[in-house]
Amino acid sequence: MCSSHSLPYLGVLIMAVVANKMLDECLSSNRKYTMNVVLLEDSTYEWSRPFVEAAVRRAIEEDREENIKHDLNFTLTANYNGFNTTVYNRQGCGSSTCEGVAILKALHNNGEVGCVMLGPSCTFATFQLCDYKPKLTRILPPARKISDLLIHFVKEELPFKNKWERVYVYKKTSNQTEDCFWYINALEAPSASFASKINRKMLREEDDLKDALTSPERYSNVFILCGSRDHVVSIKERVGQIHEDIIFILLDIYNPGYYANTTSSKAMQDVLVITLPQRNYDYGSNSSYNDTINDYVAGYHDGALLFGKVLRERMLSKLRNRGLNDVPLSDNPFGNQSFDGTFALKSQCEAEHLFLYFVSLQYKTLLVFDTSKNETRVIDAHPDLSWKDHCLPSDKPENPNDFDTQDVIVIVLSLSVVVVTAIALIFYRQNRKERLIQKKWSHIDPHLIGPLDEREVSLKIDDDKRKDSTYFSHRGRYDKKPVILKELKNSDGDFTEDQRIELNTLLRIDYYNLTKFYGTVKFEYGVFGVFELCQRGSLRYILNDRISYPDETFMDMEFKISVMYDIAKGMSYLHSSNIEVHGRLKSTNCVVDNRMVVKITDFGCHTILKPAQPLLSSQMCGQAPEHLRENGVSQKGDVYSYAIIAHEILMRRAPFYTQHCCNIAEKIHRVQYPTGMAVFRPDLNFESASGREIELYILIKNCWDEDPERRPDFKKIELNLGKIFSNLHNQATETYMDNLIRRLQNYSRTLERLVEERTSLYKAERDRADRLNFMLLPGPVVRSLKETGRVEPELFEEVTIYFSDIVGFTTLCHYSTPMEVVDMLNDIYKNFDSILDHHDVYKVETIGDAYMVASGLPKRNGNRHAVDIAHMALDILAFVGTFELQHLPGIPLWIRIGVHSGPCAAGVVGNKMPRYCLFGDTVNTASRMESTGLPLRIHVSQSTINILQRTECKFEYEKRGETYLKGKGKEMTYWLTGVTGGKYNLPTPPTAENFQRLQQDLAEMIVSSLEKRGHGTEGFEKRKTLSTKVRRRETNVSLQSDSLPEYFHLAVTDNPSTYL
Repeated sequence: MCSSHSLPYLGVLIMAVVANKMLDECLSSNRKYTMNVVLLEDSTYEWSRPFVEAAVRRAIEEDREENIKHDLNFTLTANYNGFNTTVYNRQGCGSSTCEGVAILKALHNNGEVGCVMLGPSCTFATFQLCDYKPKLTRILPPARKISDLLIHFVKEELPFKNKWERVYVYKKTSNQTEDCFWYINALEAPSASFASKINRKMLREEDDLKDALTSPERYSNVFILCGSRDHVVSIKERVGQIHEDIIFILLDIYNPGYYANTTSSKAMQDVLVITLPQRNYDYGSNSSYNDTINDYVAGYHDGALLFGKVLRERMLSKLRNRGLNDVPLSDNPFGNQSFDGTFALKSQCEAEHLFLYFVSLQYKTLLVFDTSKNETRVIDAHPDLSWKDHCLPSDKPENPNDFDTQDVIVIVLSLSVVVVTAIALIFYRQNRKERLIQKKWSHIDPHLIGPLDEREVSLKIDDDKRKDSTYFSHRGRYDKKPVILKELKNSDGDFTEDQRIELNTLLRIDYYNLTKFYGTVKFEYGVFGVFELCQRGSLRYILNDRISYPDETFMDMEFKISVMYDIAKGMSYLHSSNIEVHGRLKSTNCVVDNRMVVKITDFGCHTILKPAQPLLSSQMCGQAPEHLRENGVSQKGDVYSYAIIAHEILMRRAPFYTQHCCNIAEKIHRVQYPTGMAVFRPDLNFESASGREIELYILIKNCWDEDPERRPDFKKIELNLGKIFSNLHNQATETYMDNLIRRLQNYSRTLERLVEERTSLYKAERDRADRLNFMLLPGPVVRSLKETGRVEPELFEEVTIYFSDIVGFTTLCHYSTPMEVVDMLNDIYKNFDSILDHHDVYKVETIGDAYMVASGLPKRNGNRHAVDIAHMALDILAFVGTFELQHLPGIPLWIRIGVHSGPCAAGVVGNKMPRYCLFGDTVNTASRMESTGLPLRIHVSQSTINILQRTECKFEYEKRGETYLKGKGKEMTYWLTGVTGGKYNLPTPPTAENFQRLQQDLAEMIVSSLEKRGHGTEGFEKRKTLSTKVRRRETNVSLQSDSLPEYFHLAVTDNPSTYL
């Protein structure tokens, strides 16, 4: 018997210590057979005598019962010989010491060896003697079986794995258990089959393992090691982050713990475990060691069974061959045996085993390897592996520096395609630009002008809209850019020579502070010029919008100077171009794009645009004095107009703002006809201005000088503003992009604040809408409608439906006003709804006094649907017993409740005002249960009772008997009365079975109550004309002045239904 103190599940050897002739003499004894069991005499280890002895005794008893079945009468006994544990505890099986040798010698010298000996405990090295001694039998697997298993797995191609060629094998040099030592030796030995068939690299030190795991140039992705789960966790903690393609194969042969834990830890999710199948040992309830059974104990048990079977077959053979003097005995009678034990034996007298691979994302059997056939059987062809695509990665790591021929071809082709595409794109863009230049003033294809807003279907302007067209009615999109269309003079598109020159001049203008002209487009109703559209609108609009562009966070001095700088640069370029002069410069002709860059528009269109309408007085404020006196345009006049715009920007006021003069016509007159040496200009407050503002004021004052020759040109204005802007941040060489980025940053800060405000308002509105939707429809239905716009109808196998209505509702309505009926139903159903919040149910609808509830849909909840409906019905009935009508105090409220369970279909019907409706016979039956019920009773069908009986809740109910249900015939029904141990204060139901009689009693009680309060018939008629608040006040006064009516007294006693 081979063992190791470091591992409890070891091999057991059955050794026949005599030759065949001596064995025959043993078998021909006086039907008393003895086997010696050599054991470790200790109570600490699970494979010592106290634990093994019970298993051997159990095997002898099982063998005796088997002999009785075959009419054999012989006795099998066992002697238990324990050896001293001193050497074992000191050295264990870490050496080649065989601690039971002394016992073997003593037994042999005393002639007490017996027929067979089980044991003793020895090392795995001694365990290999079974390969050379035919009389030895081993129960647990040799190392070569593990080697065969791994060869098959590595070489085999599986649905979730490609064929592998190379692996790492980690062999610890310290703290290595002996079983792992021999298993890894079988993989390491150069002469072994594994080394000859698999390319493997040995790792002996932990540092070598760490380097291999972390290196991108590692030899293989597959690491084979022997140990336990704790061993793997320890390695990963020391190594740290491991590449996702690495695979661990762990040899943990005798550990049954993987069958107990179905879910693996995170550290084991890239590990495949090789272990033996699950062993379910059971030696009977009488064994005191039943909870300590392991593979070692099972081996002793099976060894005893094996010897008993050999004896039994030998005797049966002699009985069948009585006439023969000698019955031949095989060299090893223990070979080729099978029995109802743990293992089967083959001819080499070693046990056949099945090894299992476990998928480690969740411990499941992946493969089974049969050592007798050397073949692998796939258990799960599509396992839920943690690697990519749920497949095991390749054994070869991906190296970005390694390129095979195919990769090179792909890269070369890809680069070729990119280069060719780039060249073609450049050529196309150059040709396209040349075509645009050659086309010049020619018309743009109308089909290239699309709607600016995708919700628009056409850009064409019909005659009615064209008569009253505005600035915003001619917007569109051309070449993916927003454009604005301006109607031109020539509706036929036949331009004169001067107009063509002007169009060509506009086409050549391309500057970032001037709007771009793209050409002309001809529609059926006219010809339009296509100009760049700046979607933020005019500068005048931005100056007026103090909400979106506040002074404190956006329109600061830096932004104002940058705006003036943009206009100056645009005008400087315009004056140096062939256009030379603007002539209509004002704040409404300065537009702002999405990047907050100011651009100038409406320039150079003197001959092609339709004649403008006469300027309004407010539009003439920006004209130079010399042009007010005599019509015309000039560059110096543009400088004056620029000064007026700059004043608007700095003051953020209307054009030509002054405190002492508000009349625009008077302002224009005083500018046009100055008095004396003083000229009339907008206000500039030099006294309160800062140093930088004074610089700007001086520049503005120079620009609107009365003498045009003394006004600076835009080159000087641009230079002065550039210096002022650079000094603003002490940056003498700030570029245009720096300026633009700073401007966008300021705008983004303001925009973030506005977005947060709008977002909070949007979220609040969305939450209100969601709450309303969830009040109207179930949550899953609302989400489906929001995501897909429709709800798929669904069949539910089992739901429970609740129906209830108010008994005598017609009578109550007869003696109540419509508003009182509405208030009454609202009071009742608001309380019903609050009860529903405490149960997993869904309110389907209320129609008049009918109330319908369902459970088990749209979310399935097992058998809970019947339980929740039952609890809810009891809660509602308990509430009804304490409810009092506000306008008819003392009058009882009676309801009937019907409950039924079964299948039904559900879905949303229609597009307008969607409702979640239920369909099926279950709905009709539930309604019949309610209509055939009695007041203050919960009428329950047989199907609901069956479901309640399957649950752990103990409901109390009474059998009503067979009840006729329309369309169903007679059905067995029940009254639900409560829950065992539950405290429900349910009202006592009325005893009258006749519904008409109950209606009459209710009407008499109402009339009697009204008469006792002094209303009578006339009072009842009067009640229908009073408001609810007035009636309640009169009722309260009546109750305070007079004694309480008889029925009111009865309604508030301990038994609230004694008035019936």
